Amino acid sequence: MLPEPDKRPVVLIVDDEPEILIALTDLLEDAYDVLSASSGEQGLALLKQRSDVAVIVSDQRMPGMTGDVFLARARLLSSAGAILLTGYADITAVEAALNQGQISFFAYKPWDDETLLSMVGQAASRYRLEKELQCEQLLLRGLLDNLPFGLAFKEETGRFIRLNRQMADQFGRSIEACVGQTEEELVDATRLDSLKEAQRVLDSSGRDQQILQLAGPDGQARWHDLTRVRLDGEPGVTVSGGAAGLKNYSILIDRDVTDLLAMEQRLRQAEKMQAIGTLAGGIAHDFNNLLTAILGSLELVMDLEPPKEPGVARLFHNALEAARRGGALTQKLLDFSRPRHLACQQVDLRKLMASLQSFMSQGKVPDEIQAVLGPEGGYSSSRISTVQFELPDAPLPVVWTDATQLELAVFNLCVNALDAQPEGGATTVSVRQAARPLGLVSTTHNGEAWVVVQVMDRGVGMTEEMQARIFDPFFTTKGIGQGTGLGLSMIYGFISHCGGEVRVESVPGGGTSIELWLPAMAEERPAVPSITPARVQAASPQKLPPVQQGETILVVDDEPGVRAVTAGFLRRAGYAVLESASGAEALGVIADKPDIALVVMDVMMPGMNGDEVARRLHTVRPELPVLFVTGYADLASLPEGVTVLHKPYTRDALLGDVRAMLAA
Repeated sequence: MLPEPDKRPVVLIVDDEPEILIALTDLLEDAYDVLSASSGEQGLALLKQRSDVAVIVSDQRMPGMTGDVFLARARLLSSAGAILLTGYADITAVEAALNQGQISFFAYKPWDDETLLSMVGQAASRYRLEKELQCEQLLLRGLLDNLPFGLAFKEETGRFIRLNRQMADQFGRSIEACVGQTEEELVDATRLDSLKEAQRVLDSSGRDQQILQLAGPDGQARWHDLTRVRLDGEPGVTVSGGAAGLKNYSILIDRDVTDLLAMEQRLRQAEKMQAIGTLAGGIAHDFNNLLTAILGSLELVMDLEPPKEPGVARLFHNALEAARRGGALTQKLLDFSRPRHLACQQVDLRKLMASLQSFMSQGKVPDEIQAVLGPEGGYSSSRISTVQFELPDAPLPVVWTDATQLELAVFNLCVNALDAQPEGGATTVSVRQAARPLGLVSTTHNGEAWVVVQVMDRGVGMTEEMQARIFDPFFTTKGIGQGTGLGLSMIYGFISHCGGEVRVESVPGGGTSIELWLPAMAEERPAVPSITPARVQAASPQKLPPVQQGETILVVDDEPGVRAVTAGFLRRAGYAVLESASGAEALGVIADKPDIALVVMDVMMPGMNGDEVARRLHTVRPELPVLFVTGYADLASLPEGVTVLHKPYTRDALLGDVRAMLAA
């Protein structure tokens, strides 16, 4: 225990003569807390009770136990400084006590007060210094043993004099086996060249740093940051004899930076995906406007003058289909960065994966996944039945996610894994609970717990260059016509939106492991309903009332081509149509035309967005319905319960929504 700085040192006096005890107590009690004992046995008993005795002053000649014997036994109980009081006849015992280290000083009786006070003061200071050094040693040893990296000290010949367990483990030996050895004697032959280069740099500059990939005790290769620093003797640090105390001593630090490098790579990936998502969002509105104008113009042309020649009609249908596919592709591109139609809820991953397993083992997929994949999902029923599931028996924490999208993500990963094993092989889906890994921070209160879904195969694997690009939109390793390259991008966006992370490990020729990390929940939350485009919920035209001739609709869009197509659809359907190129202009038209029955309005417009226009017009016409159309917008910014039509849209989709809203 470190001595308390404000506490007076404790001195124990042992003498069989009461007069001596009183005299010594009077001499010392002004500066010290004094304890007294009349025999060696009593002195030993006090030392067993008090661990803070700093100095022992003992007489030599005492009945039963002489002073030198008492102090020899006291040394086993206490590190207090010892002073022996003796007569001239006892000099032989004093010399033996000095030689054996049992006493620090001795004084003849009768003593000189100043001399004895000086001895006690020096003994007390030495005791305090020794205690401080012991405490420092314990603290440093505790630090050394509990560092999250390997640390070792070398003397001037390069031999280890101190090292911790972490460093010894890197050499595959015990601490005792490493002490006294050089680094050259402990490393394997593959590290000798790098070690020699490091030593040259250390000798010339006093510091060297290397990042090497080394095999661990389990045989797995991991990245290590090896730092060597030469200690050239700090000012005031000396050893006996006055020489520079640490000259040519050195420190070796070994940090396992595998997780840090992986976290840095994931951070770069996240930044890249964010940049791509921002770019996609910026161009999506204009791109969807173009597709809307193309798709709508083709439909209007076919309505006005249907092609008579089969070849021309086929070309028109090809163009229409290409525009529709372009719209679907744009939506997929957007969903990787900001999924919009998620129905998040509390999900038990063990039960969800058990349900998926029951379908896939029969070569089937759940209906909700089949609806997304379409009639040609790009999978083989016989192959998906070979996927193996490893599910834990113990319950897992629930996670906050969209169950359908998660099933779809795992299914797509299984299909990719099967494609990576053209000659056949094992594909495994496993679920486990894990502690928070480095670099992951959850927004939930239970951020230390995560649930991981892993899809592993033993296929062709990927190079590091391929791994760096697998989440990029449109990047694919499959042949032409076998994939769009948006699958992993959309999975990445979906998992990120749920507060999780996707981790990939792959070795060329050794297979691939993809893990979906999702934060566990610690509190109940209400489910979030999916935001579905309004046209999906619109009633069929047969059940809607016929168009009322003369009903007026205002079309608001800053893009002339889109505005013309939308107005053309509505006029052809029998509505009276007004057009506005901006939100401000639309507010003026609405003020002048009280007979307007519906507003079809773009969300993203310069000057005044659609949601702001709607709020303003509803202050004067709260009953006026608004159909929002958008190529890309954050639906969370729109009022609740609004109807949204996504660009590019067809004539039937537009008219279906318009007739449904007017009928309501």
